[in-house]
Amino acid sequence: MIANLVADIGDGLHTIFIANFDLVVLVGLIGQLLFTARFLVQWIASERAGRSVIPISFWFFSLGGGMILLGYAIYRQDPVFILGQGLGTFIYLRNLMLISRERRKGGEGEGGAA
Repeated sequence: MIANLVADIGDGLHTIFIANFDLVVLVGLIGQLLFTARFLVQWIASERAGRSVIPISFWFFSLGGGMILLGYAIYRQDPVFILGQGLGTFIYLRNLMLISRERRKGGEGEGGAA
């Protein structure tokens, strides 16, 4: 019974990650990698500063990954994914606009403490 379960899981994973792998899945994975990289960037920046910070690169990774994932979600016609990434993409873009405005006024514009 356990051997059958393990075999079924293995077959399912093979279907998901190997048999059904195509360019669309690759694009989705790239978007997810960019989106995940933002957390590494934020963690490293916070460790270096000794406090919680959100560097501007966090927002660029968020926007890039979010836009790719939004396109992927639209292609897959997934309404939950579309709504989640659509709102997130707007928020990431808005944060970059606020940082840009602050920099033009002479402020640091890096996000500061989170």
